[in-house]
Amino acid sequence: MPQQFQRRQSQDDQFDNVEALRTREAEDAAAARQTNSKADQGDALDSILDDIESTLESNAEEYVGNFVQKGGQ
Repeated sequence: MPQQFQRRQSQDDQFDNVEALRTREAEDAAAARQTNSKADQGDALDSILDDIESTLESNAEEYVGNFVQKGGQ
């Protein structure tokens, strides 16, 4: 009887270890996706800022004029 209990406990421990490993792998995968997503967002923001910078370099007066209200509008 004690051997059966010990065997059952050993199987439970193995199951717990497998579940812990799966959980850890899932958490690692989620963290990797989040990191990739943040990197993609950073790249998109850099692209937008580059577009604004190039527009300002070529025609800053017109660009700013589009945002300034004229004559109380």
